[in-house]
Amino acid sequence: MHLPRKRKSSAFGDVLFFNVSRAFAALVLVTLAGIIVSLCYGAWPSIERFGPAFLIGSDWNPPAERFGALIPMYGTLITSIIALLIAVPVSFGIGLFLTELSPVWLRRPLGIAIELLAGIPSIVYGMWGLLVFAPIVSEYLQPFLTGTLGTIPGIGALFRGPPLGIGLLTAGIILAIMIIPFIASVMRDVFEVTPRMLKESAFGLGATTWEVVWCIVLPYTKVGVIGGIILGLGRALGETMAVTFVIGNNNVLDTISLYAPGNSITSALANEFAEAGEGMYSAALVELGLILFLITFVVLSLSKILLLRLAGHEGAQT
Repeated sequence: MHLPRKRKSSAFGDVLFFNVSRAFAALVLVTLAGIIVSLCYGAWPSIERFGPAFLIGSDWNPPAERFGALIPMYGTLITSIIALLIAVPVSFGIGLFLTELSPVWLRRPLGIAIELLAGIPSIVYGMWGLLVFAPIVSEYLQPFLTGTLGTIPGIGALFRGPPLGIGLLTAGIILAIMIIPFIASVMRDVFEVTPRMLKESAFGLGATTWEVVWCIVLPYTKVGVIGGIILGLGRALGETMAVTFVIGNNNVLDTISLYAPGNSITSALANEFAEAGEGMYSAALVELGLILFLITFVVLSLSKILLLRLAGHEGAQT
């Protein structure tokens, strides 16, 4: 006798759950649209005055109201590239060691230690980079790179100059240290989902550990691996305080050396937004934020397209 009432209650609950879930999903889109509209509105005076020239201008002179985003964009991209070049192979080695080579008793504490690195506040990384790491870079690393890579034609120009300690190279290394826990954790998790039967079959046929990883694990988990790398790239592009401490905050681009102090979009916003009054100065800074948003959006969109193309073939090579 009570079944119809229960069915009505269950149907009402399903409808309520569906609409609440849909509202939360719509809230994300509304928030994203609100951020875009707010950035465009705040940056419109700068967009209207400078136009596309803002992207290629290297001037940053607030008293004269001359602004260009080239130097912050260059610093953001260069430090992120340096971070990926260092973090990806290190994270791959960590993930490989934890899943294939590490003793069982060491896997859990080592994995927890790596994940704890992700919880350290970025300002702590920045203070450590400025007070401890930058002097080490200036005294040991930069002279070594100058004497080795600096002698190579072409790329040697990147590793020449006074060993100041702070600069693009130091900022990139600090970013690499910060994103390694994220990428390594993802790689470890995706490596562990590879079916054990596939790996044991390869070992049974005489494959080495490297051959199993290269021919079995990576083809099976390439989507997850790329996803972890993109996660790290997103963190590197948006990092603020750690970069602000060690990049040098210099708005002059007169050399391609990685030793030179530079600037990034996030460090420019952190350093100057509080002192920028209403007007063109504030609008230029908001446009920098809009550019960073667009760079991140483009990178994530391209990565999503790549992941969708790879998802249909995941595990096919194995």
